[in-house]
Amino acid sequence: MTEASFDDFMKIDIRLGTITAVEDFPEARKPAWKLTIDFGEAIGSKRSSAQITDHYGKDDLIGRQVMAVVNFPPRQIGPFMSEVLTLGVADDNGSIVLIGPDHPAPNGSRMH
Repeated sequence: MTEASFDDFMKIDIRLGTITAVEDFPEARKPAWKLTIDFGEAIGSKRSSAQITDHYGKDDLIGRQVMAVVNFPPRQIGPFMSEVLTLGVADDNGSIVLIGPDHPAPNGSRMH
């Protein structure tokens, strides 16, 4: 494991957002959704591709709060430009489980 300093950690801007739209992503190599996530007034809405179809349907995701890295450069994923990295962890089967708060919090809140 590579060591990282606290200063390294602070360079990563991880924010809370609410999923406002979910679209199919048939062009993706692995099953994925196209997400639109509202990060509040200061950051606005951003788009993300997320391979979370094993655990989450479209209706499960609308209104759900998630954590995402908002200061990585945009990444081209096939025909889609992903602007933020939605965070999750793999379960025992390798399927992704989203990371989010236990209680609602303001969109755009930074992880501390």
